[in-house]
Amino acid sequence: MRLFVGLGNPGSRYAGNRHNIGFMALEAIARRHGAAPWRRRFQGEASEAVLGTERVLLLRPQTFMNESGRAVAEAQRFYKIALGDVVVFHDELDLGPARFRVKCGGGNAGHNGLRSITAQCGNAYWRARLGIGHPGDKALVHAYVLNDFAKAELPWVEDLCDAVAEHAALLAAGDDARFQNKVHLAMAGRGWDEVKRVGERPA
Repeated sequence: MRLFVGLGNPGSRYAGNRHNIGFMALEAIARRHGAAPWRRRFQGEASEAVLGTERVLLLRPQTFMNESGRAVAEAQRFYKIALGDVVVFHDELDLGPARFRVKCGGGNAGHNGLRSITAQCGNAYWRARLGIGHPGDKALVHAYVLNDFAKAELPWVEDLCDAVAEHAALLAAGDDARFQNKVHLAMAGRGWDEVKRVGERPA
C-alpha cells in the first residue's frame, strides 16, 4: 500500500488558499479514481482508492499545517507503510505557477507541513511539488500562501490538479519520472508551460 498525503489547513475559511493546493490535488485524485467516501481517521480525513494496480490510502490531515506530521505518522504506523511509499502533495513557492516536480527527500524550504512530517516520520518520503510562485518578498510570503488563489489563477490550478490526477497511477506504481513527464506534457498542451507570473497565460 502507498500513502498519498495532501497538505492544507482544515475548514472552509482556508479551502481556496494557495497553501491548500495539496488538498485540491488529492481531492482531484479521489474523484478521478472513484475513491471511497472520506471518513475521519488518523487525525485527518482518509479514503482509499485503487490507482492502476496499486492500493493507495489518501489522507488529508486535519491538524492544521504545522502539525501535519502527527496524522501522517499515525497512518504510516497503522498500515506499516515504508517511508519511501509516502508521497506528500504540497504547495511550492520555489516553483513558478503551474510548474510541477517530484523528488524524494531534500530540504523543507521553510514549509511547516513538510517540517512537521520530517520531524515525525523522517525525511526520505516523496514530495509532489505544486508550484504556486513567490510573491517576491519574504515578508509577503505568509499572507500570500494564506490568501485564496486569484480568479485568473484558477484555470491553471484546475488543469494542474486534473493532470496530476489523470496520471497518478504512474506515481502509485513508482514510476515517478514518467509521472512527472506526463504532467509536464499535459500542462504544456494546455498552454501553461511558459507561465512567468501568477495568472499569466502565454499569448
